[in-house]
Formats: sequence, C-alpha cells, structure tokens
Amino acid sequence: MVILKNTTILFRPVGQKEMDLIAESGFRSFPPRLEGQPIFYPVMNEDYATHIAREWNTKDAASGFVGYVLRFAVYSDFLSEFEIQKVGSATALELWIPAERLKEFNENIVGEIEVISTHLP
Repeated sequence: MVILKNTTILFRPVGQKEMDLIAESGFRSFPPRLEGQPIFYPVMNEDYATHIAREWNTKDAASGFVGYVLRFAVYSDFLSEFEIQKVGSATALELWIPAERLKEFNENIVGEIEVISTHLP
C-alpha cells in the first residue's frame, strides 16, 4: 500500500458477509449499513481491529465464524470532521461515521481496501 501524506490509515474488522460485499465492489467501498446500524466504525489501529476479528467475529454466526482485518487509506481532511472515540482500553479507538455519510466516506477512500489478516475459530 502506498501511503500518501494527506491520508490516514484506518482498519476495519469484518465477517464473511461484509467481506463478500467489499470484494464485489472491487475492494473500493464498504456496503451500506443495515437497518438498526446508525454508524459505521472504522478503527484507528491494527491491534484493536485484530482483537475484534479474532475474539468477536470468529464466535459470531452472523459473521460466518470468520474475521478479516482490512486496511485502507482515507483523505485526512474528510476525517477531520469526526472525533476519535475511545470505547474501552487505550487502543480501542474508533471513528463514528453516521450511516447516511457512508457513501461520502467511500468516496474519500484512496486506493483499494486491503485484507491484512484472516482469523478462524
């Protein structure tokens, strides 16, 4: 992955269904949120994404009992509109993107979404 100065690297833990939809997009965008999912939450570091993929996705039937960790770059100017949310430990850092802004978020992804690890039960 080429890292540009004006981008921020983010991570996202996903299960199989979301992974399939991302692959269908050519690894260029995330699918719309489901009803009852008001936010899209990319995470700020690989360790936290790996923890979720390994500890949650692999134990969840809705995730297909598999967890993927994705890495991608987003224009930093766009991300500056959103506060980093600490949701637990010092590494549990997320951005909360309102579901209605996911299309705009996707338009600010630079390059492809990359699979960096796969976790099985």
